[in-house]
Amino acid sequence: MQVWQTNAAGGYMYSDQLSTVLRNALQPMARFQQHCDADDFTDKGYNKGDTFHWNIYSDVTTQGGRLDETAKMPETSFSITQGSGTIYEFGNSVPYSGKLDDFSAHPVKQIIHKALKNDASKAFEAEARAQFAATKLTVTPTSGNSATAITLETTGTVTATNNLAMNNVHVKLISDQMKERNIPVYSDGNYRCIGRPSTFRGFKNDLEAVHSYVSEGFRMVLNGEVGRSYEGIRFFEQTVVASQAWSNAKSDEAFFFGEDTVIEAIVCPPEIRGKIPQDYGRDKGVAWYALEGFALVHTVAAQGRIIKWGSAA
Repeated sequence: MQVWQTNAAGGYMYSDQLSTVLRNALQPMARFQQHCDADDFTDKGYNKGDTFHWNIYSDVTTQGGRLDETAKMPETSFSITQGSGTIYEFGNSVPYSGKLDDFSAHPVKQIIHKALKNDASKAFEAEARAQFAATKLTVTPTSGNSATAITLETTGTVTATNNLAMNNVHVKLISDQMKERNIPVYSDGNYRCIGRPSTFRGFKNDLEAVHSYVSEGFRMVLNGEVGRSYEGIRFFEQTVVASQAWSNAKSDEAFFFGEDTVIEAIVCPPEIRGKIPQDYGRDKGVAWYALEGFALVHTVAAQGRIIKWGSAA
């Protein structure tokens, strides 16, 4: 609880010669949630249960082709499978005393609102990342240490210990795998990848060498795109989800993906709620609250849209 009597819990919000500038702890950048698909389920609404579904339509069973003039038109069919997810309650709160609110030189509610908004963002980022990580498609350097070959697995379980930093050759091979599997690209014509900055360090070093004499290529590194459109992939750095602490610390997880990845179903979008004051207005509080659900769209390896750069340990 935020109170006046303890400096670290509120007392520091007023003191002689206190700076009027509001300063907050550094916040990591969210990346996973922004790559979820929410449009289909933003109208999920109340009073419709805690489960949401989506249909997945297969290709036709028998491919069409040439017809002889007198031959009967062939007939075929397609199958429909259905995925499902669950809506959960999310939230957190910060109680504070009326005395703190009355004595503080800084706006208590405003500060709590910002802290809770940051907390909500990190909570949803973790939920979205968990669904990305549920993909059945994983990749590692062949034998764990090849700089020129990769091994793709389709069970969702990585069997090799990744013992090599990601390089530009790995990225090329992963890009080829995504194209070979007909994973759809985004509207800008690119795939995307999310990982921690340290995961991309070796890769970015490789790009600097590749583009050292090409001004356009050099700008790709300088403008923060981390090699945008390299092999048809755009790269995004995230720092919300902690390092997976692989045994050799030479790399960390990264997710390569095309369109149609994870569904975000929204019943009640994140909102700030005030606590009804208790104890004659002396006991106050602010909370964030939401009713949402996240789910991996394609759970069958053959239709997977996400490839995880992973490790067994």
